[in-house]
Amino acid sequence: MRIGELAAAVGVTTRTVRHYHHLGLLPEPERLANGYRDYTLRHAVVLARIRRLTELGLGLAEVRDVLAEDAGRDLSEVLEELDADLARQEAALRERRERLKALLDVAELPAEGPVSPELAELFAGLAPASGSPMAAKDREIFALLETAAGPEERERLLAAVGGALTGPGAVARAHEAYALLDALAEAATDDPRVAEAARALAGLMPPELVAAQPVEHDHGFLRAMYADLAPAQAEAIRQALRLASGGPR
Repeated sequence: MRIGELAAAVGVTTRTVRHYHHLGLLPEPERLANGYRDYTLRHAVVLARIRRLTELGLGLAEVRDVLAEDAGRDLSEVLEELDADLARQEAALRERRERLKALLDVAELPAEGPVSPELAELFAGLAPASGSPMAAKDREIFALLETAAGPEERERLLAAVGGALTGPGAVARAHEAYALLDALAEAATDDPRVAEAARALAGLMPPELVAAQPVEHDHGFLRAMYADLAPAQAEAIRQALRLASGGPR
């Protein structure tokens, strides 16, 4: 058989056959005097077995183990490992589908999504400030922190922020703080409104959340956040962090 005939007989491409030759999975046949390879029935049997194994989900390295006589691993061992791996994939898929269902059950997905249903609920509570540029930045930062946090840290973050926004008048104070920060977009860093915005923002910051965050000027995350803000807005947040952490202004 020529390579095209072999590939057609097994239902693969000639490129696949050549790839298996290159990896050493399928022995190359002797060439005829005219230079063409002459494939035998044995080549077709081996190629068909490779195809069956790969369709089961085995990687080519695992296929090599199965085909090699001295690999020390029999087919049942490899298939048991594959079955365990598929079980893990099924569990991961179920978890992903549960997370997707929770997201789809939210009345309105936030623009920063996907985020957890808990964070989406917090965002919904701040919806009246959706036209505020600083509110939009705040939502992006919370989405970033939630993504980067581990499960326990994420739970503490959501509890802290949720607690800060559920007190009497908390949402209205948040809207006021956003408006003060928005007004600093073109202001100088020594504008008196900087201190006013800092005090308003500090009053909203959960103490447990501030205590867990570094407030040094040279911290990488804060540097990146400050660089994304107008100078006066960045200064207001610096002062707010110092106030909320109990440090000097």
